Amino acid sequence: MTATIAITRGESRFDTVRRALDLIADQVDLRACRQVLIKPNLVSTVRQLASTHADAMRATLEFVRARYDGPLCIAEGSALAPTFEGYERFGYLPLAREYKAQLVDLNASETVPVRAFNRHLRPVTLRMARLAVESDFRISVSPPKTHDRVTVTLSIKNMVMGSLVNPAAARPDSRLAQMTIRLASSLGQGVGNRATQIAHLAKTMLAGRDRTDKMRMHQGFPVINLNIARLAPQVLPSLAVIDGFEGMEGDGPTNGEQVDWRVALAGRDAVAVDSLTAHLMGFDPQRVGYLVYCQQLGLGEGDLARMEVRGGLALDELRRPFAPPPTVKRQGDWELQDAGRWLRA
Repeated sequence: MTATIAITRGESRFDTVRRALDLIADQVDLRACRQVLIKPNLVSTVRQLASTHADAMRATLEFVRARYDGPLCIAEGSALAPTFEGYERFGYLPLAREYKAQLVDLNASETVPVRAFNRHLRPVTLRMARLAVESDFRISVSPPKTHDRVTVTLSIKNMVMGSLVNPAAARPDSRLAQMTIRLASSLGQGVGNRATQIAHLAKTMLAGRDRTDKMRMHQGFPVINLNIARLAPQVLPSLAVIDGFEGMEGDGPTNGEQVDWRVALAGRDAVAVDSLTAHLMGFDPQRVGYLVYCQQLGLGEGDLARMEVRGGLALDELRRPFAPPPTVKRQGDWELQDAGRWLRA
């Protein structure tokens, strides 16, 4: 079955995202939905480039509210800092009021247990926000970014990682947790290897102290790709929106450099949207481990030849190779022997 993806380019972020959504409007029927969840990427609550812009969220909210008047939430679980800091800093509070949407910190939500693996391929139980799992229509709205562990972070990774909980970020009740959260968040405003090294140290401190399930996903290059794909069916986006008006290259997902791209992509098949976006960013989607595993699980289409692209734009003209993350060569070692066994275990 052919996957349908819209691609647009323009000089206004809002208009570019909204036109992409309008091009696949015939694919979206929300009349039977009881709970719609829109998931931004607020991995940083201080650096706008690393996070979903309010204009992209406004375009998505307007699209949804034109065809759905039921319960609607904007839900995120930031990596290290209270999610509401990001909501406030990036202008989400007036959006929620205007479009009658509830703002939710998934880090403080009721959870359901899910199973992943540690670096020795032994099972571990993680916690995923029940709201994300049980919403019957999930929309991921994310900028395209390179990533220091899995090459690219797009709609699927945004949904999976943000739905895993870090209660310490929602309720920073220890002095160490507060110091670690503030340090990692403040470093997200800067760039450079030194800032990145300290930020990673801060994340490690928080993971060890508070057992954040987001950090427990990081079990080496092979297993983090496996874990993302294994958990993807729990929260697979029903609609993937990539706001590529600006992207991030190099040392993503927080400390990279800005890419002025002026594009947007949207589609119901999140695997297809992410695979095509990765290709346009200059990466082979068949070398992005979790995307390959998602295809093997039957979660979506990864073959670019089997995608219907709407918008009338030439893909070769849109392709803009992103500078890879510093760890890109090491990331290539993601394949596991007998991966199918672990994907379905």
